[in-house]
Amino acid sequence: MKRLVVAIDGPAGAGKSTVAQLAAKKLGYTYIDTGAMYRAVAWKVLQQQEVTDERILEVIRDIDVDLHYAKGKTTVTVDGEDVSAAIRTPEVSAVVSRVAALGPVRTKMVDLQRKMAKRGAVLMDGRDIATNVLPHADVKIFLTASIEERARRRWKEMKEKGYDIALETLKKDIAARDKADSEREISPLVQADDAVLLDTTGLSIDEVVARILNLCQ
Repeated sequence: MKRLVVAIDGPAGAGKSTVAQLAAKKLGYTYIDTGAMYRAVAWKVLQQQEVTDERILEVIRDIDVDLHYAKGKTTVTVDGEDVSAAIRTPEVSAVVSRVAALGPVRTKMVDLQRKMAKRGAVLMDGRDIATNVLPHADVKIFLTASIEERARRRWKEMKEKGYDIALETLKKDIAARDKADSEREISPLVQADDAVLLDTTGLSIDEVVARILNLCQ
């Protein structure tokens, strides 16, 4: 059986990471969470409590971001430190779009992502996987959902982690993130011409995973 390269793109809060990880596990593929890589850079920048383009470019020059996948779980490390939980905070979410918009950051991350995909049997998700990182992927999916649905999911996730944030605030944050991601000059968020649109509004996680597996088969 061919070792496929699967690319999943979509906006913030669409559930890409959750379903991609589950689908990869069922397929026996390696899951590469590209968003986590950009979050890792944002986390490192925030350790200095100063977010400027100059600081971001300084960090990217010598940062070591690595993803280890084992037993259905991805561990993200920055310079050897496990930051898997730390990169999922609202503070990181607030600056990751700015970090990801800079050319040198994307160049370094894309190079790492392409190297990981060369071995095949890989499922990768992000914002520009099918359009830029892996334009020759065997399967391309654009995963989305309504802003209301995405905000509700993110609110539930934040609540379970102990964060108290208003649903309306999340809606505004997600709308702003959509605008920033789709209007950035470098590799904006767009659906690839040959990608399958998968709207997950109203669908359960299991239903979305099943549809992804069908597309891969």
